[in-house]
Amino acid sequence: MSIRHGLLALLERGPRYGARLRTEFERRTGSAWPLNIGQVYTTLARLERDGMVVQDGTDEAGRVLYALTDDGRAELLAWFERPVERTRPPRDELAIKLAMAVGASDVDIREVVETQRRHLSEAMQTYTRLRALALAEPPAHRDEVARLLVLDQLVLHAEAEARWLDHCEARLLRLAQAVADPPPAP
Repeated sequence: MSIRHGLLALLERGPRYGARLRTEFERRTGSAWPLNIGQVYTTLARLERDGMVVQDGTDEAGRVLYALTDDGRAELLAWFERPVERTRPPRDELAIKLAMAVGASDVDIREVVETQRRHLSEAMQTYTRLRALALAEPPAHRDEVARLLVLDQLVLHAEAEARWLDHCEARLLRLAQAVADPPPAP
């Protein structure tokens, strides 16, 4: 996830202070990826160091405002134009867990799959309920549309994970059967 580019995109609307950026980021993403305020200020410091943002005075409450520079705007536009790389997919903890469970002697991999399936079912219910609430009212603001897009992504990813777990379970059952029933001797 690119917090860096997310903050640049929010600053494109005008100067903001860190806590407001955090709030807007979470609202825009449906709170799917909560940010620690320290992450926001660390990222802002790096963006400032790299010439992407500058401090732009303070607001009436004395909070430091950050503004997008021309270099920051160019970086943001370049980010929007680039596809998200799929050649090196991010590490997926569940895939790693299942891969490691296959070779672990004291682990029932079927239970690992079933535990994940139960957790996924709860998450899907939550995502689906949140999406239904979001769809109940027509979006009046682009942040609401953005939130709906994120909720759609969460639901679809959860559905894909459920299909993958079904696939894993079927493969594991076939392998267990093949080990249990060795081929007849020639």
